[in-house]
Amino acid sequence: MSVAGIALPRIIVVAIILVLTSVGSVFARGLTTIDQDQQTQSVPAGEKVKKFRGIVIKRDPDAFTMSDTMGGTQTVVLLTADTEVKSHKKGVFRGSKEYGASYILRGLRLEVDGVGSSDGKLVAEKIRFDEQDLRAAQALKATVDPVEAEMRDKLAQQQAEQERLAGQLEENRALTEKAQASADAAADAAKKAQQTADYANNRINGLDDFDTLKTITVNFTSGSASLGPKAKATIDEAAAWVKTQNTKGWVMAVIGYADTTGSSQRNIDLSERRANAVIYYIVSKYKMPLNRLVQPFGYGQLEPAAENTTKAGRAKNRRVEIRLMINKGIAGTVAGSSGN
Repeated sequence: MSVAGIALPRIIVVAIILVLTSVGSVFARGLTTIDQDQQTQSVPAGEKVKKFRGIVIKRDPDAFTMSDTMGGTQTVVLLTADTEVKSHKKGVFRGSKEYGASYILRGLRLEVDGVGSSDGKLVAEKIRFDEQDLRAAQALKATVDPVEAEMRDKLAQQQAEQERLAGQLEENRALTEKAQASADAAADAAKKAQQTADYANNRINGLDDFDTLKTITVNFTSGSASLGPKAKATIDEAAAWVKTQNTKGWVMAVIGYADTTGSSQRNIDLSERRANAVIYYIVSKYKMPLNRLVQPFGYGQLEPAAENTTKAGRAKNRRVEIRLMINKGIAGTVAGSSGN
């Protein structure tokens, strides 16, 4: 069985690497300074780095963290407007293909040419990857995300149960000296369990550091990837709302869908074209930086919003979802703000 032409066992291996890896290793000469506390290697300022290879383990709006799949320290790579992102050349007659920075996804194997910044990060000048690895990373998102959500739910339930037990122990602290000693021991065990849960939760948050603030649904006519007047009006209304918000740390995911009319492959291609049409409209009209796009992707007829057995249900499934998300690390400072 395969997902988008990529063998499922390979996807599972990369998924396990993403979840379990906590450090990266040194790939290029000059990467010698290592912060032991953060487990992040520092690139000397002005140091030229060539063909720095690894796998993306964390994605931020203007940067990403990469690590060797065999373990070691991690390296933070900064993206700029001048960063060139392309696929590797394939043979003499087939050149490389240009991509936006938004195609740099978690799980993608790549190599970077760049120079060290004043704060020890690697400023990317050129990024190269295989298109097969890109398809694997796109399929990986659909595979790993549900697992991450399930793990977060279980951790939340575990933490709630630990807090409940700790509360009961606290209420019984004054009963007897023996009960006092038992309560202290139980509270210590609960604290250690809490620390373990927090550590695991932080690891998961490192894989997906964004919360969805708002989802805008743009609908399409059957078999079409063209934006009609109503679809454009929906996007314009959402853009007007965004201008009233403090958008620090915001990113946008654009995901296309289709109904079950036609073949599965046709619907995948159609959903991708719909997502690209929305991206082009937003970028061309509102000048949104491409590095604010986290994941343009087409799911085809998967994840329907309604039943495909009725005309009304199919109409709801012919859609693109624009998901406005915020970095969890600054969500607390942004939530109460209302600046532009």
